[in-house]
Amino acid sequence: MGLISNGATAAKNYVIRVDADPAALPLDAWDALLARQARPTPFMRMAYLRAMHASGSATAQTGWQPQFVSIWLDDELVAACPAWLKTHSYGEYVFDWTWADAYRRHGLAYYPKLLVAVPFTPVPGSRLLAVDDEARALLAQALRALAKETDASSLHVLFGDEADQAALLEAGCTARAGVQFHWTSEGDADFATFLARLQRDKRKKIQQEQRRVREAGVVFEARQGRDITAEDWAYFYRCYQQTYREHHSTPYLSRDFFARMASDMPEHWLMFTAKRGDGGEERVATSLIALDPDRRAAFGRYWGATEHIPNLHFDACYYQPLAWCIASGYTRFEGGAQGEHKMARGLMPTPTASSHWLEHPDFRNAVDDFLAREGEAMAGYINELGEHAPFKAKDAADAASS
Repeated sequence: MGLISNGATAAKNYVIRVDADPAALPLDAWDALLARQARPTPFMRMAYLRAMHASGSATAQTGWQPQFVSIWLDDELVAACPAWLKTHSYGEYVFDWTWADAYRRHGLAYYPKLLVAVPFTPVPGSRLLAVDDEARALLAQALRALAKETDASSLHVLFGDEADQAALLEAGCTARAGVQFHWTSEGDADFATFLARLQRDKRKKIQQEQRRVREAGVVFEARQGRDITAEDWAYFYRCYQQTYREHHSTPYLSRDFFARMASDMPEHWLMFTAKRGDGGEERVATSLIALDPDRRAAFGRYWGATEHIPNLHFDACYYQPLAWCIASGYTRFEGGAQGEHKMARGLMPTPTASSHWLEHPDFRNAVDDFLAREGEAMAGYINELGEHAPFKAKDAADAASS
């Protein structure tokens, strides 16, 4: 199997395409294929991926050159994935800067590299969409072939599910272990019940943090879907920009991207706005949560404030979303990448994985050896974290086994 110059090839009865614009792929067929996967997320919906491109957030100009791979059988979409040729490693949350530096020091080019991921979105889920294992295996092989054809140094598939991992392992990739911190429901009736399951010092700290926010005169307003107003979105983006400004960085996502989310995927968004004043008229902060209503899952995404108020970040990003999830019957809240501090808020360590293949044989062998040792260390780290669960003894055991 080989990719020919026009970006399409035939292998048996299959046709493999590579498209430089996600709009070239059928939205309904893509989303139907996504729905068949073990771990679909809203971030893999075609509307989300198209918005990344059309808004100018993830394009060749920003270092994300689209190379969407799809496989067809008798005009039926049987496998697909979003892929990009990258000229940097920003916005990925699986860090390979040391690999790039090693290439540079040996006079080799690490970029471009071929990446399969959701830009700027470290949410685990299905990446290689396929109707069956055969189609998924062919997709993994096509990615290897595309990496060679585009002179990419390497292939990286981030935060994939178990089926992705298996197909990529067969295609010669090596797994890399990671960890995030997620909350899963234990049947709590309300946020107070959740707090009651925590160890006394953790519970008291959360209550103290929330009390200080209230004493600062802050109240929260939650709006979902089309109830989020244009004014809400405008203030949110101001806060989003402020967060990057404080870190001396530039926002990844454009204002147009969020406008497209409000228009095309409103059911997937929940916004908390922190307000102050006698009538709650002064906005001081906001947090944006992504929702998967079908699977009762929520994902912490973005936050920002226009005024510094102690402990407001924890309330807006963890306590308010958790209380909402419990009240709304949601069973999972993912707090985003990194952060041991999330354990003290009831989010437990959850393994993640990615897959990697490097073209250069010597570097590939070195990285494979590194990933094997790193994987052993990560397993020990996760076990150690589990010994420091914030829950009371029985609840900690239940959380560790869930």
